[in-house]
Amino acid sequence: MPDPETRLKRYIEENEIAAEHHRYATSCHSVAEAAATAGVTPQDFIKSICLLDGDGGLIVAVVKGEDRVSRSRVGRALGIERPRIAGPAEVLEKSGYPAGGTPPFGFEARFLIDPRVMEMEAVWGGGGSDRALIQIAPGQIVAASGGEVVRVRQ
Repeated sequence: MPDPETRLKRYIEENEIAAEHHRYATSCHSVAEAAATAGVTPQDFIKSICLLDGDGGLIVAVVKGEDRVSRSRVGRALGIERPRIAGPAEVLEKSGYPAGGTPPFGFEARFLIDPRVMEMEAVWGGGGSDRALIQIAPGQIVAASGGEVVRVRQ
């Protein structure tokens, strides 16, 4: 099986997703590190926050880099009990991508995209590892993930 970055690049190509993949020599694990590495502002970033429902199903809440996810809003949006944040090992197991490099599409999950993300022309997010990023229009995230636009930020 190819490494996560290669798998993501292949997924982007095969599904004709309009996204640019960037690889760096330095860490992009946090929003601050990623912004400094890419030479953009933290406001240009999104985070893919992985949560688990009561049955262990993966939910990905996509929010702007400066926002925090509201687990209760996610629960209400899906009509479920408040989900819990997935740990790093669970993120890797369920998504196939490491925490800090998880893209906002490309694997089996329920995707919820916060409306503030949709206000942006383009955003930067996880590129499959802690040294890679993607640049993508929010509409492409919705199309690629099959996600729903719903308020999930605090």
